[in-house]
Amino acid sequence: MILIAGAGIAGLSLGLTLHQLGLPFRIFERVADLRPTGVGINLQPNAVRELFDLGLEAELDRIGIRTRQYGFYTKTGLPIWVEPRGLAAGYSWPQFSVHRGELQMMLLRILRERAGDVVETDAGVTAFETDSQGVTLALAGGRRVSGDVAIAADGIHSAIRKQMVPDEGEPIWNGAIMWRGTSPGRHFLGGNAMFLAGHDTQRFVAYPLTPEDPATGLATINWIAEMRVDPDRAMAKGDWNRPADKADFLPAFEGWDFGWVDCPGLIRASGTVYEYPMVDREPLPAWTEGCVTLMGDAAHATYPVGSNGATQAIIDARKLGAALRAHGVTRAALLTYEAEMRPRAEGILRANRGKGPDAVMQMVEDLCGGVFDDLEPILPREKLAAHAEHYKRLSGFSVDVLNAQPPIIGPMEPVA
Repeated sequence: MILIAGAGIAGLSLGLTLHQLGLPFRIFERVADLRPTGVGINLQPNAVRELFDLGLEAELDRIGIRTRQYGFYTKTGLPIWVEPRGLAAGYSWPQFSVHRGELQMMLLRILRERAGDVVETDAGVTAFETDSQGVTLALAGGRRVSGDVAIAADGIHSAIRKQMVPDEGEPIWNGAIMWRGTSPGRHFLGGNAMFLAGHDTQRFVAYPLTPEDPATGLATINWIAEMRVDPDRAMAKGDWNRPADKADFLPAFEGWDFGWVDCPGLIRASGTVYEYPMVDREPLPAWTEGCVTLMGDAAHATYPVGSNGATQAIIDARKLGAALRAHGVTRAALLTYEAEMRPRAEGILRANRGKGPDAVMQMVEDLCGGVFDDLEPILPREKLAAHAEHYKRLSGFSVDVLNAQPPIIGPMEPVA
C-alpha cells in the first residue's frame, strides 16, 4: 500500500497515476472539507502531456484556456520579449491557464470517479515512523496507518518534511509580496495571452482564465501585483489565502494603464484580493528517509517564477509512478525517483531565485530605465532568445526536446 499525505495538485496527480498503474494507495488530507482555493496558475506542455495521458484533455478545456502567447514588458508597457506558447510555439501539447482551485477540484472528482473512496479528509499526517521495509503514519486524532511506502505531498508546511529536517524553520521570504485576484475584463494582446510587466521591485502579471463571454465580451482575468516591501514587516510565510486591502498597493500601480491593458482598472474591478509572500525553502541534500519521500512543494517549494510550480508537481507524480512501476513499491523506487528529480528541482529553485526567465525585465531596467525606441542595440533579440531557451531546458519543456521524448508512463487505457 502506498500512503500519500496531501490532496493538493501533487497528491491527486499521484493518485491518478497510481490508479492508472493498478497500484493500491490511500490519500490523507488535513482539510475537512476540500474547496477550490487559490487563483490562476499555468500548466506547461510537459505537464499537460501527462494530464492528457491521464485522459483529462476535455476536462482541462472545460476549466481553462489554451495559452497562445507569453511576453515580458517594461513598466510603461513596451515589449521586451514576446513568444508563442503551447501549440502556437510548435509543441505537440498546449499550455493551459487555469484556476488552481478548479484544477484541484477536477482532479479530486475524477480520482473519486475512477478509484472510489481513496481520499480521507480531516486526516492530516502529523508524524511518521519508518525503516527500510515500510512506514507508519500518525494522523491527527491519534489513528495510525501502515504501508509499504509514504509520499509527502503536504505542501510548503509539510509535517513530514518538518520531521525530516526539524531545525529548518519557516519558509524563506525574499522581501516581496504578491497581491492576487481575478477581475472581469477583456482579453488583451490578441487573446489567450499572458504578460509580465515591470522589474524586480515592482511588476504586474495578468492572463485570462476563461474565454470572453459572447453576451458581455468579458472574461475572468487573473492578475498579480508584486512589490518589494519593508523586510522587517511581519508575514505569515506560506499563507496562500490571506485577504488583503487594495489600498496597500493600488496607488503604486495607478500609472500602469498601457492602453492595451488597464492594470489599475483590473485591480479596482476585482473582488477579494489575496496577499502572498514570495517564499521558498533551501534545497535539501536528500528527500528520502527509510520508505518515505517528498514531492511537490514539500520537496522543492520555489518562488512562483516561470509559471512552473504546478507543472513540477505533476511531473514529480509521473516520475514517481514510473519508478514504482519499474522497481515495485519499495524504497529503491523512491531513491530512483529522487535521483532524477532532486537535481532538476534544485536547478529550478536556484534559477528562480535569480528571477528565472523574468530577469529580462530587470536587465532592460538596468540598461535603459525601461525606455527605448529600439531595444535591439540595447539588448539583442538573440540574447533574449537564449535566455528564454535556457530556462525551458532547465525546467524540462524545451520544445524540440519535449516533442522528441518518449512519454513518462504513456496514455491510460480508455475508460469504459
